[in-house]
Amino acid sequence: MSFTAPINLPSLEAAEAPHAPESIAAAARPFPWVGLLALAAAVFLSVTSEMLPTGLLPDMSRALGVTEGQVGLLVSWFAFTVVLTSTSLAHLTRRLPRHGLIVLVLVVLAISNVLTAIAPNYAFMVGGRIIGGMAHGLFWAVVGAYAAHLVPREQIGRAVAITVSGGTLAFVFGVPIATAAGHLLGWRLSFLALAALMLIGAVVVWRFLPPVSHYGARVTDAAASDPTAAGNAGAAAAHTATAIAEPRRDPTMRAVILLSVITGLTMVGHYTFYTYIAPFLIDEMGVDSGAVAPLLFAYGIAGAVGLVLSGTVFGPRPQLGLVIGIAVSALSVTVLALFAATLPVAITAFVLWGLAFGMLPPLLQTRLLRTASLRIRDTASAIYTTAFNAGIGGGALLGAALLGSAGMQAVPLVYVGILVLAFVLVIVSDVVVRRRAA
Repeated sequence: MSFTAPINLPSLEAAEAPHAPESIAAAARPFPWVGLLALAAAVFLSVTSEMLPTGLLPDMSRALGVTEGQVGLLVSWFAFTVVLTSTSLAHLTRRLPRHGLIVLVLVVLAISNVLTAIAPNYAFMVGGRIIGGMAHGLFWAVVGAYAAHLVPREQIGRAVAITVSGGTLAFVFGVPIATAAGHLLGWRLSFLALAALMLIGAVVVWRFLPPVSHYGARVTDAAASDPTAAGNAGAAAAHTATAIAEPRRDPTMRAVILLSVITGLTMVGHYTFYTYIAPFLIDEMGVDSGAVAPLLFAYGIAGAVGLVLSGTVFGPRPQLGLVIGIAVSALSVTVLALFAATLPVAITAFVLWGLAFGMLPPLLQTRLLRTASLRIRDTASAIYTTAFNAGIGGGALLGAALLGSAGMQAVPLVYVGILVLAFVLVIVSDVVVRRRAA
């Protein structure tokens, strides 16, 4: 199917106000494939750590002697810790090099997974997850804008798609493989293995990810060896710092906030359902517990296809991609809820949902980074991170409440209702940005 024919939807891209020009040097640099892949590897490990309890929920519930809803709330503890601590931690570490900070948080995430693996009871595990949430929030406060700092503005969509692919691959390989390993060898071993991979990932990032300054200027070998170049880079950073500090109100901030609200709302709906997908697959669709990991793998593969679409077909037109992705997600989850007992239909809808949702996070972030002015890009990324994780935690909490009151059948239907609201706000966001441009 071709998406090149004109479609009469409002164009958010056409309404964008001009941004500060990127430097000629940034545009002339080769595309930083190795650095972005190292960043994607870090994202892969971080997202796998965050979402692993969803695949091992029944096993952990039995081992700890708590309900499945309580294990699901481990995702909420993790995410709400991100929301409550990411801004203050980002402020406290604002003078530290961004490159070293990513290495540090990967080490702390490894420690968090070790604590989870050795947890003798639920309270101890919650403590380990809180430590992981603090590191995860700081990680995303830095990573959210790091990819955009490595490339000129016209390549942001491509860079974000590569970086976010780490999160998609976490759903494709990380969570399913760790889930399968947990079923075969025990869930504690899965968390220990993930901790070891975190330490390896820290070494990879330290070795291959190019450093950037606090204000987005990539640190190059030439600048390090040439005093004149280093002086120019320092002057540029100082100028950018002044630009950031001067106006408290940026003309793009209203659109950034609205796009962050859409992000949070979309994540609330998604994680209301996805956090408890293992019980849905087993109890509502009637699949064997051993089939959960293969189905999650199929879901992740479909999400990878959606990621490719977001970086190719919809990269230049993220507004259109968001409209289509949200609409198809709502339709597929509706079919999944209504025909859960009809396995061929349910599995098809499940995979289609994975494809559609795989488009949404990279498109939301691309939309945000293209809309935000250069001087508030880091701030916009922090707001986006807070909204994203508030959505994850709120969704897991809402799902637990629905399980205890209305039952599993109500969970996907509530998700669809939230997606409808997000769809309306995506259209409204177009009007906001066009008014700002005018």
